[in-house]
Amino acid sequence: MSAPQLVVHRDKELMAEAAAARLITKIVDAQAARGSASVVLTGGRNGNGLLAALGSAPARDAIDWSRLDLWWGDERFLPEGDPERNVTQARAALLDRVPLDPARVHAMPASDGPYGDVDAAAEAYAAELAAAAGPGDHGGVPTFDVLMLGVGPDTHVASLFPELPAVRETERTVVGVHGAPKPPPVRVSLTLPAIRAAKEVWLLAAGEDKAKAAAIALSGAGEVQAPAAGAYGRSRTLWLLDAAAASELPRSLYPPASA
Repeated sequence: MSAPQLVVHRDKELMAEAAAARLITKIVDAQAARGSASVVLTGGRNGNGLLAALGSAPARDAIDWSRLDLWWGDERFLPEGDPERNVTQARAALLDRVPLDPARVHAMPASDGPYGDVDAAAEAYAAELAAAAGPGDHGGVPTFDVLMLGVGPDTHVASLFPELPAVRETERTVVGVHGAPKPPPVRVSLTLPAIRAAKEVWLLAAGEDKAKAAAIALSGAGEVQAPAAGAYGRSRTLWLLDAAAASELPRSLYPPASA
């Protein structure tokens, strides 16, 4: 478990640009070290904002896109191409504009795919993760270089909502989510054990509506009540916030220098 580090930016635009630059560096470093990189994407306005900023960054061409594996932290169990699916939004924001290897873009199953229900879809994605894991990896998933999560106003991350069964899962890496309080109610999500297998976990929060959630998650709340509190990486846990999202944090948590 790594203690959270905080970076607070002036506004959400600067946060997205700085996070994109930080991600480029991590991907390039990983590719230089072992030939490839593995990243878990997140949806929502902050995740998509980061992808859009990455697409506009001059340094994006430093990435060898053909040697990048992309996974997702969660997905809405909707038909392929539905505008509410995270992968659909990611393709519009960035993925269709860069030369990725389609075999290395690991989208979560859609509701009109080959699996009869969301639980079968979750099992299939868990099997895909396990197949990509190597002997030195942890917990039945490949070692993600960076796993990104948006933080919801209720402290949810991925599709792990407070008090629901998915946030209590300790064995499986992927679960089907039923009855999510945010529509659509049926989703596929990585679990906390899968999230914690990542080298680095980045939590993104921008806007006044995220201020209370950030304060709760960073002030010692339990993970069942505040799932964001249970999301951490093996080597680093990084909270990337704008000033509005950081506005309710105790001063003791504020980083000594923020961008």
